[in-house]
Amino acid sequence: MARVWEADPSALFTRRLGKSAAELGKTEDDDGCPDIWELDNGDIAVIGRDLTAAYESRLPADASIASGERLVVIPGSTLRAAKPDISDG
Repeated sequence: MARVWEADPSALFTRRLGKSAAELGKTEDDDGCPDIWELDNGDIAVIGRDLTAAYESRLPADASIASGERLVVIPGSTLRAAKPDISDG
């Protein structure tokens, strides 16, 4: 039986995937989001706007948000800029 994935809160940030929000023109200061980071255990951290409440009643039938999860939204340009940094394996 496959092991259930669980987020590891002790994982550390290792590298940004893509460009910073400032490089993409998505923020006016250095402390704004959005961002995508690889963690030292291979997991990915996404920093975006928490829109859980706005979307939870409109989720597709095969999607759900657990009590400890949040739906975050980032600009498409942030994800597209990260594509070259994401391995296929």
